[in-house]
This record gives sequence, C-alpha cells and structure tokens, in this order.
Amino acid sequence: MQKFVSYLRVSTNRQGQSGLGLEAQRDAVRNYLARQRHQHIREMVEIESGSKSSRPVLAEALALCRKEKATLIIAKLDRLARNVAFISSLMETGVDFVAVDAPYANKLMLHILSAFAEHEREQISIRTKAALAAAKARGVELGKNGKILARQNCLAAQKFAETIRSDIETGLEEGIVTFSGLADHLNAQDIPSRDGYQWSATMVSRVMKRLDLGFD
Repeated sequence: MQKFVSYLRVSTNRQGQSGLGLEAQRDAVRNYLARQRHQHIREMVEIESGSKSSRPVLAEALALCRKEKATLIIAKLDRLARNVAFISSLMETGVDFVAVDAPYANKLMLHILSAFAEHEREQISIRTKAALAAAKARGVELGKNGKILARQNCLAAQKFAETIRSDIETGLEEGIVTFSGLADHLNAQDIPSRDGYQWSATMVSRVMKRLDLGFD
C-alpha cells in the first residue's frame, strides 16, 4: 500500500481562515486517493504566496515523506509554485510527488507545466503594471493608491468570476473537459467576459484558477 502526505496551500490568511480554496484541493486529493487503496498519513496546510520559495510547512512535509518513504501529493501543480527553478530543486530532494491535475506527468512534463505556470504569473504581473501605468497616465496618483487600485482590480475580477461559477460548473457537469470547450459553452449562451468580449480558452483558464475549479 502506497503512503501519501498531502500538501495544500493558499496564498492569504483570509483564505486559510475561510477555507476558500482549501476544500477544493482537499476534495481533489481525497478523490484521487479513493480510487485505490492508498494510505493517507497526514495533511499539511501552508499559507504562503506562490512566488516565495521559503515554505516551512512544505519542508516539514518533505521530511515526513522521507521518513515514511511516502509520496507527496498536491491537488494542482501551481500549489507548489509557478517557478521552474523551485520545481527543479524539489525534484532534487529525492521525494516522489504527484499532482492530481497531472497524475501521469513525467519530470520533463512537470518542467513544461511549471514553465507555463511561471509564464502566467509573469503575464499577471505585466497586466497589473500596465493597469497602474494607464492609471498614472490618467493622472491618478499612485503609491498607496496604486496598491489600492491593484487590490480593487483583483477583488473585482474575483467578484465577476463568482457570478459565472454556476455556468462553468454546469459545463463541467455536462462533460466538457477543455478550456476551449467551456469558452464555446459560455459564448453559446451569450455570456460576455468581464471586458464584454467573447470568451477564449485563456480567459476561461484564468477564471477557473480564481474559482479553484478544475477538470476531474
């Protein structure tokens, strides 16, 4: 019987206290382990930004894996980090790990997936900086206001995502298993994106990340 230590991560204390994001990760891990007779030794939860490499709870989880000869399991690859170097260093620890959203991925595929995740993080940063630059050009005084603007933009995006949660979940229940398929599903119902445009696979992917939704 294979042993597993699960590692869950959220980015903020608010998410940790509310359980937002944690339950979806926990359910994904539970469903994966239920398919076979696996031994779940312990669940480890960390509240830390994905851009930071210092993860005391992750270090503890890896130490437990080495001690018990267990495999580290996560719900989504980006719960570890959107950073190729971090994934590479993790592989060098010698601890086996599996991501539920990419269970059959070999080391090469994990590098590629983490590269895509890192690219997405960089694109988010670029879009945020562009929004701040546009605000500055309009005469908005930045500094503290810049942080407020970025926070408001993030909250607005999250609020919009919640308004279409049921539409996306309906598509998933109907058996749609691709971002492009869900984009077609939303467009067919004349549901506009946040900017009023038609949906693309990339736009659906971003919204699903905000909602912590994934394909089974």
